[in-house]
Amino acid sequence: MASSKVSLKLLIDAKEDRVLFAEASKEFIDFLFNLLRLPVGTVTRLLTKNAMVGCLAKLYESIENLSDVYLNNPEQDRNTLLRPSAPLASGYLLPAANDDDHHDTNSSGTPNLYMCTSRCNYAVTYVKDMACPSCRRRMSYAVQLVGNDKKVAEDSSAKGFVKGVVTYTVMDDLEVRPMSAISIVTLISKFKVKDVSSLQERVVELGMEEGIKLLKASLQCKNVLTSVFLEKDNIKKQGISQEIVLESETC
Repeated sequence: MASSKVSLKLLIDAKEDRVLFAEASKEFIDFLFNLLRLPVGTVTRLLTKNAMVGCLAKLYESIENLSDVYLNNPEQDRNTLLRPSAPLASGYLLPAANDDDHHDTNSSGTPNLYMCTSRCNYAVTYVKDMACPSCRRRMSYAVQLVGNDKKVAEDSSAKGFVKGVVTYTVMDDLEVRPMSAISIVTLISKFKVKDVSSLQERVVELGMEEGIKLLKASLQCKNVLTSVFLEKDNIKKQGISQEIVLESETC
């Protein structure tokens, strides 16, 4: 997943230093929609405590530092709260919630599933020794996964949330809509761009690092694409303007 990249074409108003909108494929839209499925614990861990806005970081830190004496099942409860199992699949740019956990496999190469010895509701998990949601016992009884539909899933055009035959428009505030020639003209008119020559196209690639930046920006501002992809340009321009001011003061 760390090596997966998704391309995004930005339309930038150079004079205003802002991204008007982006032209995106199915992969990027699937990534955006999947952000709504992330557990709060996963979001807090991905953004790191120092980057969080509000008090969730302190709550997360409290669970980290709480002594085992006060927890019913220390290892299980801590992992359940701090590293919740997020419904993430490959291709979503972000690391899975339990990306450092490996799935035990049997001799045929298929992963094992685990249930508690009481077989409560026949609930299963990939994570061995996780607490059973019904009786809280360890889910350590191995159940073999029969068959492997991984290839079928990879070949399926229905994978993800949206259809891949359509190109999508993503606004600076992450509003998503299908793209069309008429919609582009309407959008440019909406932004009241007087000098068309100031418009620039830029193709950017997103990996895990950019995915986490987008997640963070989506929780902090309404100009997400501008914040993530033009931040360096703005910093550079600010640096140049400061140098000019210093030179003028020196003179």
